[in-house]
Amino acid sequence: MNDSTYKRIQENPRFQELVSKRERFAWILSAIMLGLYLAFILLIAFEPQLLGTRINPDSPVTWGIPIGVGLILSAFVLTGVYVRRANGEFDRLNQEILKEVQ
Repeated sequence: MNDSTYKRIQENPRFQELVSKRERFAWILSAIMLGLYLAFILLIAFEPQLLGTRINPDSPVTWGIPIGVGLILSAFVLTGVYVRRANGEFDRLNQEILKEVQ
């Protein structure tokens, strides 16, 4: 592609809509992940005894382990949510924009 094609893409209102949607969605998912990590850190800081409490009196596993694993898994889930939307809606919009400017 040449410079004029890039310029037409950047000036296209649908491209600006795509960038805005993608950016907003990424920030929302980032805020969710940040909130989860912040909640976990605050839990460690202010309620460490909760994380150290055994799930079952006979079990060596404490609540901190499944909560920590859940936090890690939430990152994978949010990544999957982003990829699904990126491969669906965002790629479709991208293809439509490319067809318009060519």
